[in-house]
Amino acid sequence: MLLVVNAGSSSIKLALFDVDLGQVLAGSVAEIGGQARVKIGDVDQTVRIADHAGALQIALIVIAAAGHPIPTFTAAAHRVVHGGADLQATCKLTPAVIAQIAACVPLAPLHNPANLLAIHALRQLAPSLPQYASFDTAFHATNPAVATTYALPADIRVQGICRYGFHGISYAGLVKTLRDQLDGHLPHRLLALHLGNGASLCAILNGQSVATTMGYSPLDGLTMGTRAGGIDGNAVLRLAQLHGVAATGDILNRQSGLLALGGSNDMRDLHAANTDGARFAIDHFCYWAARHAGSMIAAMEGLDAIAFTGGIGENDAAVRDDILARLHWAGAHVPAYVIAAAEERTIAADAARLHLARP
Repeated sequence: MLLVVNAGSSSIKLALFDVDLGQVLAGSVAEIGGQARVKIGDVDQTVRIADHAGALQIALIVIAAAGHPIPTFTAAAHRVVHGGADLQATCKLTPAVIAQIAACVPLAPLHNPANLLAIHALRQLAPSLPQYASFDTAFHATNPAVATTYALPADIRVQGICRYGFHGISYAGLVKTLRDQLDGHLPHRLLALHLGNGASLCAILNGQSVATTMGYSPLDGLTMGTRAGGIDGNAVLRLAQLHGVAATGDILNRQSGLLALGGSNDMRDLHAANTDGARFAIDHFCYWAARHAGSMIAAMEGLDAIAFTGGIGENDAAVRDDILARLHWAGAHVPAYVIAAAEERTIAADAARLHLARP
């Protein structure tokens, strides 16, 4: 059995896979730090949980009660949002690698600390269990320098200020799934759209990322659930003058996007509300997805297929149709695919391959 752990600031998602990468069990612990909700398999209960270590401990007890105690695990694998410039492929977690993940905390202050909490908690609970990490930034390591370099002074660029891109694990899974569906014939120029509460686009040329809409952080690019998406740097500076740096970060990451425009960060709620604000929020989301798509198509110098994934991308046909209608100019007759997100399975597959190849 291989355990996959995806830790957020106040939640942990878990999935258990067998040797053939079939999902055996899945669930989550949400609202860590208070009355947490534990939903794993058939278990759905509320219990007070102080921290990630406590959340993992309870999750492992539930998983063991379902017939899968820790001694049956061969390895564990974690989703880590930011690997920086050096961690560009799935790898085994060693003290040196963990230190590199920690060094990336300034690059992903909302994500990497939570990832590290889960890594350390699991090391305490199962010290002998091999652990691996997959990085959301890794898939975009193939982007050319002209796509990732900000036009900033050299002494600033060397501090790691560049475009990294995110949702890479999702895009890697999309590429594999689509390639399998098409008997190995992946479209040459593929526009991939990961649309959910976090949203981005990726230009995939011959199976490799050559451009993506997220940049130094997951804030850039499309209108998202609570993130503003692309915004002029001087507007950010003005917000910081008016509200302070910390408050501005909260505004841009947690108070903006669909929530700010339509009153909810859930696309289903916006459709149901059907108010002027909700309709405008949906229109804004689709407009900017299509506008950024033009940039991705330019990076590939054309378009052969489109693929949607993520909660909105998979389940909201109206949004898909709206975006596709706005892209008629780019090739209305290219095939469009809907691909189920497979991030946990992708993480499990990469970790299993490394674990089996270990000396």
